[in-house]
Amino acid sequence: MTASTNSKGASAVDEKHILAKARRGELAAFEELVTRYEKRVYAVALRSSGSPEDAADITQEVFLRAWRSIEAFRGDSGFSTWLFRITMNLCVDFARHRAASPQTQPLVGEDDMEKPVPDTAPTPEEHLENSELGRELAAALGEVSEEHRRIVLLRDVSGLSYTEIAETLEISEGTVKSRLSRARIALRAVLVRRGNLLRAPASKEPKGGGDA
Repeated sequence: MTASTNSKGASAVDEKHILAKARRGELAAFEELVTRYEKRVYAVALRSSGSPEDAADITQEVFLRAWRSIEAFRGDSGFSTWLFRITMNLCVDFARHRAASPQTQPLVGEDDMEKPVPDTAPTPEEHLENSELGRELAAALGEVSEEHRRIVLLRDVSGLSYTEIAETLEISEGTVKSRLSRARIALRAVLVRRGNLLRAPASKEPKGGGDA
């Protein structure tokens, strides 16, 4: 067994211990879980909403709901799978609400740098650049199907494994692979049409064995 394998195993055991304490109502243990996952949750929310302010609100709501439901978490799937299922549901709810009552999204200003979660950009310049790209990607994601949006966010933004995505969406790994391939093609087509991407050959992602 390699050192890397040992490290992953130890990390999993450590997380189970922390999770058990959180389920008993220990806030400090839950805060440790927040520290471990908040940046990944925020990244998904930002790419989904395109707004640092909305992403911060979504992230806070994700962990609020997780805390309220932590005692009911049975552990049938991993904690991260359960957490990102909550994240995706909130992102979808937010997108539906925004579509029902569209508003002009404010440009990123100095106040955005004071948000508690968006510390993923190390400098103001990079923050502004990433926010601009985030708005473009969020707009493009808004033009693909909800099914495709979910899988791109989980794989390409959050970095979940095929197994984790399959558990989160309750589909087979083969379906994950084939759906992701089609989602990337659809997203690329939207970005090309919007002038954000030069035309390039279609993705050569290996085809999965499942149906979308």
